[in-house]
Amino acid sequence: MKSLLFTVPVLLLCFGIVRCQKKNILFFASDDMRPELGVYLGSDFPSPIHPEVHTPNLDALAAKSLLLKRSYVQQAVCSPSRTSLLTGRRPDTTHVYDLIHYFRNVGGNYTTIPGFFKINGYRTVGMGKIFHPGTASDYDDPISWTDPYYHAPDAKFKFMQQSWRAVSKDEYTIRPLLDMQIKEQAKKILQEVAPAAKSGQQHFFVAVGFHKPHLPFIFPEEFLSLYPRENIRLPDNQYAPVGMPDVAWIDYITEELGAFTDIQHVYPSGAINSTLPNEVVIGLRRAYYCAVSYTDSLIGEVMEELESLELAGNTIVSFWGDHGWQLGEHGEWCKHTNFEDATHAPMMVSVPGLTDKGVVTERLTEFVDLFPTLVEAAGFDPLPLCPADSTGTALCTEGTSMVPLMKDPTREWKTGAFSQYPRNNYTVMGYTLRTDKYRYTEWPEFTMAPDYKPNWNKLYGVELYDHSVDPEENYNRYKDPQYQTIVTELSSQLRKGWRYSQPPSAMHSP
Repeated sequence: MKSLLFTVPVLLLCFGIVRCQKKNILFFASDDMRPELGVYLGSDFPSPIHPEVHTPNLDALAAKSLLLKRSYVQQAVCSPSRTSLLTGRRPDTTHVYDLIHYFRNVGGNYTTIPGFFKINGYRTVGMGKIFHPGTASDYDDPISWTDPYYHAPDAKFKFMQQSWRAVSKDEYTIRPLLDMQIKEQAKKILQEVAPAAKSGQQHFFVAVGFHKPHLPFIFPEEFLSLYPRENIRLPDNQYAPVGMPDVAWIDYITEELGAFTDIQHVYPSGAINSTLPNEVVIGLRRAYYCAVSYTDSLIGEVMEELESLELAGNTIVSFWGDHGWQLGEHGEWCKHTNFEDATHAPMMVSVPGLTDKGVVTERLTEFVDLFPTLVEAAGFDPLPLCPADSTGTALCTEGTSMVPLMKDPTREWKTGAFSQYPRNNYTVMGYTLRTDKYRYTEWPEFTMAPDYKPNWNKLYGVELYDHSVDPEENYNRYKDPQYQTIVTELSSQLRKGWRYSQPPSAMHSP
């Protein structure tokens, strides 16, 4: 049974006798966006095969943010990832592994990011896709918001039968696209909250969740000119990793991509080492790039409104994509795996007065780190680390505040980032560890409620990828004799869990 949100008192960090200094928060989210942004070009870009990427607005935001070049989600699919980020807790604590279950029913009555700011007097306003919509969030976790939640009323272009479509200006002028409507609502809400925020009467937390570049890839047709057909290339690794255990693969046709008629017409199997026809691959990749640039343009318009309202000087701006996405690398599509392309996602946090000149870090970070970061950056006391069993603990975190990285981006930090993904009707759980040099994954037997525990003695597969020589994860080196010492070390680190990979200042025993 759901109970009322715990109202845990939180002390503000005060700077002066008269009043406490608090900051507003503008909270952007994008759906299915991998780090396909200009600021990620180089070793942290999702693929070495790509056209010139056009994301000027997110690049500009990154230039005054803490840019997290290696940030990892806790599970590469919408609801588990978003639930984890918004509660600051990992899937084995939220017990959300699918698009159905609601964390307050299966995990605990946890305080969320917007819920925290609501408790502390902020006006919290949400729109678009922040929580996974529907039953997975009891319809956008209404207890977290001060205002009625907003979904675009005209969703004509949302439910397309084709995997992608470029919409003409004549069409979207009459019927604006879903994310265009959300962008306009964001501007309207910023105008509404501005007077109280500028006077100090009430601060705001405004969450703007864009649906693109999620399938179907719908975007204004003018974005096609940014990505001429002749500039789009096939991935250079349209094959499964050599030595990959079968359990690591996801049938992308059954899971998601096969819902579209244009994909059905080419009769794909979704099997290991199958792929789509070259022209289909090229078309999907081009459309994805267009959808990314389209989303970037909308974020730019909202940021312009923030500036014009003179709110930027006291507003934290965060941006994240809810997980990565596979665009034909390994022959895979969509998310639903533990590979780098699925678990690596963009994140940046702009804090006025602290990140104004831009801070870039290559330290390993995780999506559970955003909650404690926003709390500290906004001027509140740090969140406590969750105990081993936090079922009855309303307010705590299983992440680490990244504010120290804003001051020293090269400081000693986490030795690993942890993600996971279930298989075989939740009887197997793939746990993956990303270190500076390696990705190591074990697929143990798993028990759901009431235990939610892996059986490390029964494994369905093991993977080891050496990013120093194989950044695309094309060769599983688990059985290579030269790597056996590394396997032993990484297996121990993975099984000990995230608490033992924290920065020294944040280390806690369970």
